[in-house]
Formats: sequence, structure tokens, C-alpha cells
Amino acid sequence: MSKRIAVLCSGGGTNLQALIDAVEAGSIDGEIVLVLANASKAFALERARRHGIPAEFISKKQAGSDEAFNDVILQRLRAVNADLVVLAGYLPIVGRQIVRAFEHRIICGPGMYGHHVHEAVLAYGAKISGATTHFVDEQVDHGGVIMQKSVPVLEGDTPETLAARVLTVEHEILPESVRLFCAEKLGVDGRQVHVL
Repeated sequence: MSKRIAVLCSGGGTNLQALIDAVEAGSIDGEIVLVLANASKAFALERARRHGIPAEFISKKQAGSDEAFNDVILQRLRAVNADLVVLAGYLPIVGRQIVRAFEHRIICGPGMYGHHVHEAVLAYGAKISGATTHFVDEQVDHGGVIMQKSVPVLEGDTPETLAARVLTVEHEILPESVRLFCAEKLGVDGRQVHVL
């Protein structure tokens, strides 16, 4: 049965676009039913609208508190009967109430921390970098890993060139992780995620 997918974004929405493309190509057995952004100027909202997907800005400031803000998001997710929530470059920490309501049904895509991660990788002298998708639990960056893919750090790389290389693999592993979820091919055992 086709899954109902909600996507939370904060920025330009290139990972959202990769998901939209995969859904429209028929490789994901699901439909993106809602895009929520916590930034009014997030280009992700425009990307969603161009594809006829309901898109909404939710203001933390207007909500008044983190808890109220997360309550509003949870309300919207329930209103569209979301089966899966995808964090695609979404910056705020997801509230406990959302994590509990969607246990093993929130996939965090890469791209959460932006530029300074690539700067740190280069400063450290690492030889590889990459991207990870994982299920979200109540601790930050703690849930079970779904997929990881590495890229080489090349001589002469800048944060921009490394970011572009990492973004390419992000656009592969996030749609693939969502595809596996929608096909009911992901099993969760504690922090272990198995492809069935």
C-alpha cells in the first residue's frame, strides 16, 4: 500500500527535490502529502508548490515555545495521516512528542549541519567524508543507521567542492532509504536497522 510521506525542511530543498523526483519516477511507492518548513523563505516550499504538494511555513516565534511549535507540527502530520516523516535538511531538533508518535517512522536525511562540518573534515585531514540516513529517536543523532555512503576527500578540496560531492550521495541515499521504508523492507531491532 502506498505510503503517505511528510517532509520537514529548513532550506533550499535539494534533498526534497531528490525525493519528489524519485516519487514522480515511480521508484518510491509513496506520495509526498505535505512539506513543512520552519523558515518562511525556504526554497523547499516553492519546490513543493511547483509539484502541487501542499506546503506550509510554521513559525516557532508565533508558536511561542519549542513545545507549542512541535505540537503544531504534530497536529499537521496527523491531519494528513502521514505514514513517514522525512527530515530533509531540517535544522530544529524534533520534539519528543513527534518522535514518540512516529517511532521508527522518522528518517533523518543528511545535510543537517551545513558548511562547518565540511570545514572540520578538511581541517582534521580526513581522507573520506560522506552521508548517513538514520531513524530518529529521542537522542540527537542516535537512532539506527539506515544507509551510509562515503566520498573521498581530494587534495585541494574546499568546503564547497567537498559539500558538492557529499550532496551527490545524499541525493542517492535519502530517496533509497525512503524507498526501502515504503516497500516495508526496513526492520528495526534496537539500534540495528536491517534491510529485509
